[in-house]
Amino acid sequence: MSRPLDHIDVRPPGASRITEPALGFTGWMRWMWRQLTSMRVALFLLLLLALAAVPGSLVPQRSSDPNGVVQYFKDNPGLAPVLDKLQAFDAYTSFWFSSIYLLLFISLIGCVLPRTIHHLHSLRATPPRTPARLSRMSGYTSIELSAGRGAASAATAATAISTAATILRKRGYRIAAFPGTQAAGRRELSVSAERGYLREAGNLTFHIALVGILITVGIGGGFGFNGNRVVVEGQSMINTLAAYDSFNPGRFFSPTELAPYSLTLNNLAVTYETQNKRARGLPTDYTATVTTQTQGSPDKTSRTIKVNDPLSIGGTDVYLLGNGYAPRITVRDPQGHAVFSDFIPFLPQDANLTSLGVVKVPDGLAKQVGLIGFFYPTKSTARTGAFYSSYPDLTNPVLTLNAYSGDLGINTGAPKSVYALDTTKLTQLTGGTTGVRSIELKLGQTQQLPDGLGSITLERVSRFASFEIHHDPAQGWVLFFAIAALGGLLTSLFVPRRRLWVKAIVDEAKPVRIEYAGLARGDDPQLQDAVADLASAHQAALRSTSAADQDSQRNTDLKGTP
Repeated sequence: MSRPLDHIDVRPPGASRITEPALGFTGWMRWMWRQLTSMRVALFLLLLLALAAVPGSLVPQRSSDPNGVVQYFKDNPGLAPVLDKLQAFDAYTSFWFSSIYLLLFISLIGCVLPRTIHHLHSLRATPPRTPARLSRMSGYTSIELSAGRGAASAATAATAISTAATILRKRGYRIAAFPGTQAAGRRELSVSAERGYLREAGNLTFHIALVGILITVGIGGGFGFNGNRVVVEGQSMINTLAAYDSFNPGRFFSPTELAPYSLTLNNLAVTYETQNKRARGLPTDYTATVTTQTQGSPDKTSRTIKVNDPLSIGGTDVYLLGNGYAPRITVRDPQGHAVFSDFIPFLPQDANLTSLGVVKVPDGLAKQVGLIGFFYPTKSTARTGAFYSSYPDLTNPVLTLNAYSGDLGINTGAPKSVYALDTTKLTQLTGGTTGVRSIELKLGQTQQLPDGLGSITLERVSRFASFEIHHDPAQGWVLFFAIAALGGLLTSLFVPRRRLWVKAIVDEAKPVRIEYAGLARGDDPQLQDAVADLASAHQAALRSTSAADQDSQRNTDLKGTP
């Protein structure tokens, strides 16, 4: 489609080609800044940040589930190293997530600052002048006043505008009166009213709160930490760095900032569904009863921790994440001396708590011994002869173990997971293709280890609880900015931005005509009703004023009568 001949970009006949000036380095930087700080790019970055958070929910994260990462490497030996190079297991601290995070932060600031300055100027500005043709606006309506012709029409129009200004001011509008135009015996008086600046203020509050959330989340991540600890019933943990099974500090966190306190797991009570046959065995409640003590206080406090009901102590929040069984296993040498005795947490593998665990006995026997076992809280046997747990509570507990001997690899100095056993350098002694049955133990039962290495006993079974200890110094501010963002968003959605006008047209040969109209910035389905309501209230006020004037004139006439 061709441009009209008077368009600014149309070249006159014979004119040289229009050459645009080169932007240069400064021009390109200005262009890039304007693109980055546009609302379109900010929304795109926000969507991109949401997409970048998806890998954090698809694969386990080292910050919250380090054991899950170890298991993922074991289950996916080919894919896991590739994902690790892409920082998929540290998604929220990865270079790509941080880049999007910082770009969004800069974009929001670049969007919000100019709009805030413009909004502050708008708050001090007067409402715009009344348009010349109100009939083009929404909700337009007009009336003619029967009173006031000729010389009295100017006073009637002034009274009408003054009354409209009073009504609008009481309704929360900012007003400005304009004398209008005068021409050929015609005069216009009007009042311009505007309200709804709170809508833009709410919008700015929402975006400023988003910036606040980004800042406080960054501060909390930098100065906070996440730690995990498995605690067996009857055991305690001290809030020191060495006590954690896994510890993920922020970049600026120092272990010296850990508040010293102790936490003892007295009991972990689990309630199961027993009435509904279809849901039988499903857990309905977890309650961890703990005893806490802070440094410098001789008093011990009994507290409870439930799912989504953490314990707050020492500037940290202690969450109950998981639970399972920890059999106490004792290994003795051929002479009957105990060389190993401890509670071993077994990791649940299904809803009925069929659990997998590893026992490592590095010293005291003729060879280093490792055992991989399954614990069944309620042992049942399938048609194939395989064992499984049919109920998560302890009704028929059985422990089966496969024994290995050789080099456990714990003397190399490299860290090893207590939940995994590398069998590449070990010789399998029971189970599999060895021809020797796996070791099977019930509570209190003892079995002999192969090759005369000694014996193993299942002493007892206790529950364990997996606790996540979380410290975030900025979580209060995050909550504050989240509430502010929600409040700003609701305000920007439900507060209308509108302008209303009332105009009085004075013509010497005609009655005074009053016109009403409105204009909304954005969608405002109630605008026409607002204009109609203003017109109705204004006309009622004018009738009341007219009746009061007539009564006053009548009283004056009566006083002047002899």
